[in-house]
Amino acid sequence: MSERKKPRLALLGLIAAMLIGSAAFYFAKTDDSIASEALDKAKASQKLQSLTELNGKAPSHRKLDVQSWNTAEGAKVLFVEARELPMFDMRLIFAAGSSQDGDVPGLATLTNAMLNEGVAGKDVSAIAQGFEGLGADFGNGAYKDMAVASLRSLSAADKREPALKLFAEVVGKPTFPADSFTRIKNQLLAGFEYQKQNPGKLASVELMNRLYGDHPYAHSSDGTASTIPGITLEQLRAFHQKAYAAGNVVIALVGDLSRSEAEAIAAQVSAALPKGSALPKIAQPAEPKASIGHIEFPSKQTNLMLAQLGIDRDDPDYAALSMGNQILGGGGFGTRLMSEVREKRGLSYGVYSGFTPMQARGPFMINLQTRAEMSEGTLKLVQDVLADYLKTGPTEKELDDAKRELSGSFPLSTASNADIVGQLGAIGFYNLPLSHLEDFMQQSQNLTVEQVRAALNKHLSTDKMVIVSAGPTVPQKPLPAPTDKPAEQPLGVPEH
Repeated sequence: MSERKKPRLALLGLIAAMLIGSAAFYFAKTDDSIASEALDKAKASQKLQSLTELNGKAPSHRKLDVQSWNTAEGAKVLFVEARELPMFDMRLIFAAGSSQDGDVPGLATLTNAMLNEGVAGKDVSAIAQGFEGLGADFGNGAYKDMAVASLRSLSAADKREPALKLFAEVVGKPTFPADSFTRIKNQLLAGFEYQKQNPGKLASVELMNRLYGDHPYAHSSDGTASTIPGITLEQLRAFHQKAYAAGNVVIALVGDLSRSEAEAIAAQVSAALPKGSALPKIAQPAEPKASIGHIEFPSKQTNLMLAQLGIDRDDPDYAALSMGNQILGGGGFGTRLMSEVREKRGLSYGVYSGFTPMQARGPFMINLQTRAEMSEGTLKLVQDVLADYLKTGPTEKELDDAKRELSGSFPLSTASNADIVGQLGAIGFYNLPLSHLEDFMQQSQNLTVEQVRAALNKHLSTDKMVIVSAGPTVPQKPLPAPTDKPAEQPLGVPEH
């Protein structure tokens, strides 16, 4: 890693708004894997609202009746009854992400990956066949804040009950077999080797290190090549006992269930988990110093990443920042960044901005790939676009268009059980009001230009940017002038 001072890049800033959190709020990854053939047939038997049926109208929005309670062991439960299909979705959200790794980066990911590798009397193949034979899907994953385990099953008792029994064993009483442990470690280590050939990943790792320093968010959820080999099965068992405790989980349930059935399911799963209380919330990160770093990498393109600390998930300015970012660079074509960088000059296949709100302040980030010989000029252009946007805020037309787009896409956030269970999980995990979805929509539609501009300037500053580039050092060329038909065209599919 070398430091490059760029005198021509006098403006070391930019800023504004939001990617994970607009209308598709919270879970970038839903475990929406294809269900079994039985579930597919059940879904196909129902009449779904197609785009042709909409005929230009916004899809209908489901107003959710969210019910909530706690189990005897302290698990928080959120439930929505949905009788349209003979199935249900359940997601367990533990405060067991990589931010809880302590001084063992990769511990949370390894623990979560090992859940379905073995239970008493069943290895990984038998577990997979058990779920498949019942027409059920199991999913899991670990991220910065959280680790999740999910189940999708038919709701009929003869399928539901054995699926729940197996799920409770997998999540609550995994055996952590040694052969699986070795295999998964080797997979992670192979992934680290692959990442060495991925300039975007290299830039991302360096960016998070610069942005978060010694904070738990600094290291990758997958750990590092130096930490993974030393992790032991005893550490996994201890982490599971502590972090997968009933008091440290949110249980989200959606589907063809009565309240009493949902209570029984939540009680069964909660009782199967280790006993224990919620883990402490992680501390807020310190404000980093603005900096520019470069990673030398042989490539035709340069990856550019710009970031600063954003907001945590329950910040009251969430709606205003989400809307502001939608206009800046979170909404695809037509955003300010996409218009100036791609549409008028053909400098990049795509340029995107976004906030990632988490338990503590998550990053605000802008990222793109551009021609190596125009990387410095493109970076300066991005900075200028952002500085101007912070100064002026959105126009009335931009804000009105963004509101209409949100209004049209908002119903999709609750279009399926999987969508709803993801929303419930986020609401419960981040302690948001049960009415959060409706509140967010109302707040967004009532925003003014000045409120959006004020929120952006409250949380973002042009002199706090951490910038990392990855690509070759080559002589620079001036940028083309903006035009409706740029001579330069994007290089095509981004590299790596």
